[in-house]
Amino acid sequence: MRKKFNIYVLFSFLLIISNNLVYSQNNIKVPNLTKNGNVTQLHVNDKPFLILAGELGNSSASDINYLATRWKKIKEIGLNTLLIPVYWELIEPEEGKFDYSLIDSIIFNARKYNLKLIFLWFGSWKNSMSCYVPSWIKTDQNRFPRAKNKEGKSMEMLSVFSNENRAIDAKAFANLMNHIRKIDSNENTIIMVQVENEIGMIPDAREYSDEANKKYSENVPNELINYLDKNKQLLSPELYNLWKDNGFKKSGSWEEIFGQNVYTEEIFMAWYYAKYVDFVTKAGKKEYPLPMYVNAALNRPNYSPGQYPSGGPLPHLFNIWKAGAPSIDFLSPDIYFDNFSDWCKKYDQRNNPLFIPEATLDENTHIKALFAIGEYKAMGFSPFSIESLNDHLNSKLTKVYNLLYQLVPIILRGQQNNMIRGFLLDEENKSINFQLGEYKFTISHDYTFPWSKKAPGKWPQVGGMVISISPDEFFVIGEGIILTFESLHPKEINAGILYIEEGHFINNKWIPGRRLNGDESHQGRHLRIPHNECQIQRVKLYRYH
Repeated sequence: MRKKFNIYVLFSFLLIISNNLVYSQNNIKVPNLTKNGNVTQLHVNDKPFLILAGELGNSSASDINYLATRWKKIKEIGLNTLLIPVYWELIEPEEGKFDYSLIDSIIFNARKYNLKLIFLWFGSWKNSMSCYVPSWIKTDQNRFPRAKNKEGKSMEMLSVFSNENRAIDAKAFANLMNHIRKIDSNENTIIMVQVENEIGMIPDAREYSDEANKKYSENVPNELINYLDKNKQLLSPELYNLWKDNGFKKSGSWEEIFGQNVYTEEIFMAWYYAKYVDFVTKAGKKEYPLPMYVNAALNRPNYSPGQYPSGGPLPHLFNIWKAGAPSIDFLSPDIYFDNFSDWCKKYDQRNNPLFIPEATLDENTHIKALFAIGEYKAMGFSPFSIESLNDHLNSKLTKVYNLLYQLVPIILRGQQNNMIRGFLLDEENKSINFQLGEYKFTISHDYTFPWSKKAPGKWPQVGGMVISISPDEFFVIGEGIILTFESLHPKEINAGILYIEEGHFINNKWIPGRRLNGDESHQGRHLRIPHNECQIQRVKLYRYH
């Protein structure tokens, strides 16, 4: 172990020298977000990059030996990117003394396995709590004050209203980004950074420290009022109605502007969380301007602020976060609820590209990845606790990630050209239809086919995506789906299947397999990928009178 540690130290030293030379000559190409039409894509080394990722469990990156036994498995799942925590308490065990040996070993192994990294800054808050702040912060409440609940009791979370808390977090984060620049600006192993983790106040809607109470009684900052007034027609319905119900006032306290309720308290918290995060983000970007985002713990229906983490970057608070944290590039959902499509739609808003940093790791994860990337042009997808995937070599997620990897250039072009669609089907949503190019597509659940092998019980979730590569030619990837095709002018022209073929890509070249023009396509009636099979199929259509 000592020998390995020395190798990491030497490796880091050499990289720092190399990257400093490159950075000083202004030759670095920092990963960045580039907008093409209505879609935003991540660019790495000046090329669009699709993030096929997984996130480690919260503690999995805290030990070199624990992680060493899992790198091979992670790569075999088919990831090209790993989301991995950076623990403030481990990199700054003493104030002002930083230890990056763990970080450097992670970067070293990521390069060894040809993986990109997205670092998750577990700084002031992780899932609302301040569990990863250094012990020298936890034990000095006078200098680093805690949030207080309604009863005035201190909680296991730093107060967002403390300039000292904010400054020390920003200082540590800036030091981290400076180190990343030194060790990685030439390699671009780290492609994005998440700032904090699932911010939000619980179990109350807001803090009740003396400073919080003072701020709550003060007038709403002009900075926020001016933003709301300028963007009035673009406000979320919830925020617009609260402001409207109180007369669209442009000066006054939080309750005078938005009313006396828990939602006003949540807006208040969202503003100060956003300002805090923006301060930390600016400090980090000054050292190395990687794309940075904030993730959200989502709110359940009929739950009130405080029952869920109040003030986080949720859709009804987007305007507050956009106004308070302009340095953040986008806001992201951690989706663990069944209504996956609804949450994708809520986060795929104007000027907010979709990236899903956490999703449930279950039997439907692979379908959700296809759907988000295809339908909402997500820049990436990442199930949580990826190292815990059972029987990973035979899992559907591994199968789909390897198929997606083959299609990456085609998917990225499809996103740019708006020639890609995704679909998600179940027993309640058996079919959908849409236009792509000169054809109308109808996508149906495989169980609608009379000869499908149906398992007892509830219909499984199925889905996939279709990508147009020419006016009459398409790639389809998915599971448990049936596609039929119509001309957009059915009274004049019919649409037929010229051929369907299985296949795969080798070095971006399509290698055809079986020609499926017989029973597999119901004698030219449809394209079908049965349930429990994950495939790529290529279909060429033609039109006839």
